[in-house]
Amino acid sequence: MLHIKKMFFLLFLIAFNALSQEKHTISGTIYDDSSNETLIGVSIYFPELNSGTTTNEYGFYSITVPEGTQKLQISYLGYKTILKTINIREKLTKNFKLKEETESLNEIVIKSNVEALNIKTSQMSVNRLTSASIKKIPVVLGEADVIKSLILLPGVTSAGEGASGFNVRGGAADQNLILLDEAIVFNSSHLFGFFSVFNPDVIKDVKLYKGGIPAKFGGRLSSVLDIYQKEGNSKEFKATGGIGLVSSRLLLEGPIQKEKSSFLIGGRSSYAHLFLPLFDNDNTAYFYDLNTKINFRLDDKNSLFFSGYFGKDVFGINDSFVNTYGNSVGNLRWNHLFSDKIFSNLSLIYSDYFYGLTLDFVGFEWESGITNFNLKYDINHYISNKIKLSYGINNIYSNFNPGKIAPNREDGVQAEELTQKHAIELASYIDVEHKITNNFRLQYGIRFSNFLRLGQDELNTYTNDKAVIYNEEFKKYESADATGVDTFKRTDLISNFHNLEPRLSASYTLNDNTSIKASYNRMVQYLHLLTNTASPTPLDIWAPSGKYIDPQLLDQFAVGYFSSLKEGDYSLEVESFYKDIQNRIDYINGANLVANNEIETVILNGQARAYGLELLFKKNRGKFTGWLAYTLSRSEQQTPGRTANEPGINNGEWYSTPFDKTHDLSINAGYELNEKWQFNANFVLQTGQPTNYPVGQYQFEALTIPVFNDNTRNADRLPLFHRFDVSATLTPRKNKNRKLQGEWVFGIYNLYNRQNAASINFSQNDETLRNEAVQTSIFGIVPSVTYNFKF
Repeated sequence: MLHIKKMFFLLFLIAFNALSQEKHTISGTIYDDSSNETLIGVSIYFPELNSGTTTNEYGFYSITVPEGTQKLQISYLGYKTILKTINIREKLTKNFKLKEETESLNEIVIKSNVEALNIKTSQMSVNRLTSASIKKIPVVLGEADVIKSLILLPGVTSAGEGASGFNVRGGAADQNLILLDEAIVFNSSHLFGFFSVFNPDVIKDVKLYKGGIPAKFGGRLSSVLDIYQKEGNSKEFKATGGIGLVSSRLLLEGPIQKEKSSFLIGGRSSYAHLFLPLFDNDNTAYFYDLNTKINFRLDDKNSLFFSGYFGKDVFGINDSFVNTYGNSVGNLRWNHLFSDKIFSNLSLIYSDYFYGLTLDFVGFEWESGITNFNLKYDINHYISNKIKLSYGINNIYSNFNPGKIAPNREDGVQAEELTQKHAIELASYIDVEHKITNNFRLQYGIRFSNFLRLGQDELNTYTNDKAVIYNEEFKKYESADATGVDTFKRTDLISNFHNLEPRLSASYTLNDNTSIKASYNRMVQYLHLLTNTASPTPLDIWAPSGKYIDPQLLDQFAVGYFSSLKEGDYSLEVESFYKDIQNRIDYINGANLVANNEIETVILNGQARAYGLELLFKKNRGKFTGWLAYTLSRSEQQTPGRTANEPGINNGEWYSTPFDKTHDLSINAGYELNEKWQFNANFVLQTGQPTNYPVGQYQFEALTIPVFNDNTRNADRLPLFHRFDVSATLTPRKNKNRKLQGEWVFGIYNLYNRQNAASINFSQNDETLRNEAVQTSIFGIVPSVTYNFKF
């Protein structure tokens, strides 16, 4: 009996000692040793404690561990792992610098795999890319491209070659929130979709959220594309660039005050139009953009950043038609460390999208756009190793310019300005990352959003508030005539919407290499891109929710299986998702969206749904790397009649959206032959885009005119789309012995010259006078060569 009492007493002392053992917080920032760039997603791990964390978007980490001597491991793919033994007696601030792995071929291969699978985290439906991996993917005209790289991932598609924007899990292009250093980018494309606006030399980190979206993000339904620019090298001056067949780029970075502040400025421009006069062609089509960033580390607790982007496209035909459009964004950020557990970021952000059109032969100039000012404050609070809080507020003021016409000559058209619109979107959120047990983790949060549609000069009124009427005699929807006009002051409130947006993600680890995950998120979108084309165009107009346009609401569910195979050499992700969307707008037949001051008269509200299965299998290491991505999905819309007497669109039945792709297969492969040669290839195959074909034809005088069924939508499809691309990168061995480093990239886009259909139009052949289908293809085979350099 005495021995039993002693045993219980000993166990009590051990338990008491463990519980009473003092703990301390170790925090700091992780940097790249060569440039002093902060690193996102670095793993800080104490193996003997089975406890760890990762750096946030600004390279900061915080973790609390028991007092005493502890082994610490700091690892980041592509960098040498740091192994240290630390004697912890009080709270510590420890900054670390990681050195790149460049000593062997295998280590270089690992460097390209920053997108490796994280089994334990509750986060799912997320893909991550780096500038290095983006540059290895063959694309048209040899220009490395962020958006084209994302389209190779599961659940991500585009409307086709030469199409702008991208679609995620059956969503429209306007349902993607695109952020560049936290600033909203409204148009992600140059030259109508041939290039993206993101210069790969400037990009530091790219993360695409397709589901399980954290509560700090809002305002769009389908995805969040979160892109961060580099901060600039604060140790030494560096230059990076590339010279291609149609465009070139240059990036300069260096210290302002060594180790404490730096600058970055990058420029890019196309110049193919300069050669057109050699062929007696007066047309022009080019773009240019500018990226910049300045940062100051004021002290251990405060840093200031300013980042900006300006881009412009110009497309002209004989100076009689000139189209200009572009984005301008700027962000002034202040990072402040309240304590070793509380990190904050305050941002003042400006975003602007401008569209201009000059028609000399008509005699007028047209301009439209959207401008917003965004004040946001985010805090990361590291409560303990098991609980991390993120919370903040966000306030966006938006001004919408639907269009303004001005004469550019005396006999030009009369000046006219469409009614400008104004709105404020307020939001607050809290998000919790919670480690319940070693095997079970949760991320849960809620976002509260409030949208205020402010007063405008004129707002039409209609009988029974119906801006669209159904003509029973002709069996068609028509625009209603306004019965009056309401006028408001800017401070008046036209509409007020508020919504709660819950988010939940869960992960259960079956073993060290396998986990299952599930997520749910509700999202609300208050802005709408007015377009009736499959791919957005610069002429499309953004419009706010209000009296006649309700905000879109999304509920998305996802479940997945994740596995790391053969010690990380391979990884497998399988996800299934279901999306339900309320208040998705569609347009009546014959809707005119251009310069329409009464846009509510061509809009009907409906609902949408998308569901599918995604598979991503990756080979992460070795000379041969790459991935296979496959998506089986449906994306559908339904716009029923508002009364029993109305048919709705497509007779009230579900119909395919313009971005529905039943099958989508992408294969990306890379092979490092030796230090000089690296080869890469893509293969893409997907179901043709939904469209409508004629159901008959009739004769009018000498013309044969096709007849379409106005009661059906997207009942047919374009032919199957597929393409094979290859590239080879040559790195001369003499690079090792000189400061100037260079490489040649040779590529062939669409190797077997597949003529993929961008559209099929039906018209009368001038010679045979018969009605025939005419296919339009954007690209055949396209060779390219680019020289990249750095010094």
